[in-house]
Amino acid sequence: MDPALLRERELFQKRAFAVPVIETKKRKEESSSNAPDAKRMRPSGNESMSSSMYSGPRSASMSAAASAFKFGVLTKIVKHLRQKFQDGEDSPLTMEEILDETNQLDVSGKTRQWLLAEALPNNPKIEATLDGKFQFKPPLRCRDKKSLLRLLKQHDLKGMGGILRDDVVESVPHAERVLKTLDSEIVTINRQDKKKVLFYNDRHADLVVDEEFQKLWRAVAVDGIDDAKIEEYLDKQGIRSMSDQSSKKPVQPIQRRKAQRKKQIKKPKDNEHIASDLKIYDD
Repeated sequence: MDPALLRERELFQKRAFAVPVIETKKRKEESSSNAPDAKRMRPSGNESMSSSMYSGPRSASMSAAASAFKFGVLTKIVKHLRQKFQDGEDSPLTMEEILDETNQLDVSGKTRQWLLAEALPNNPKIEATLDGKFQFKPPLRCRDKKSLLRLLKQHDLKGMGGILRDDVVESVPHAERVLKTLDSEIVTINRQDKKKVLFYNDRHADLVVDEEFQKLWRAVAVDGIDDAKIEEYLDKQGIRSMSDQSSKKPVQPIQRRKAQRKKQIKKPKDNEHIASDLKIYDD
């Protein structure tokens, strides 16, 4: 055979072996007669997973929106009843009257049932009457100027502290006008959380302090000084009358037990018990 042809044949085989060969497998065809329709219509694993992924957040968002709508209806009802109470109208209302006055007659029956059975009876700002009506429940039992002043006096006498101004505004109709008339009878203190506390201004507790003592009192800076440092300073100055003696237990005197005397048993003396029988013999 011609050597040139052999060389070309070898080169052709090399090129043929270098080319990759991909084998395609035939897929098994599912016979429509053997496979049931339900099995063919069943979604694959990825399809079912994707459907559950999309249905879960959607249902959760829908329930959250429904819950927010219900609580929005409740908030509007509470604000309306509180405003009516502060305006001096404290007559109880039925559910239909409340929804009518708040322009919420389009709420569903499910929401109305929730308001009647759970939301309104369990709300601390709402009071239910025996005939099934609802009204605003104030935090304080005082309706006018006299009852408010009486309540402040009771708190002052019993050492119960002050009353929050927000509670007074919610409890007393036309509260701003009432507080303005009681300006000289009330002392207002601002707390650290910016809430105002009202105290009764007791005129009998007023003391006239000399201006010199006031200057000395204001000149002493005690910011950042605790009780231990104040006590240490007083000890250095030789002042011990301000020390708290209540924490020290009183020294109880030591009770000595009385020594019990031992009963002494009288021993008979020598020959005393036969003294009558003794005889003296002389030598």
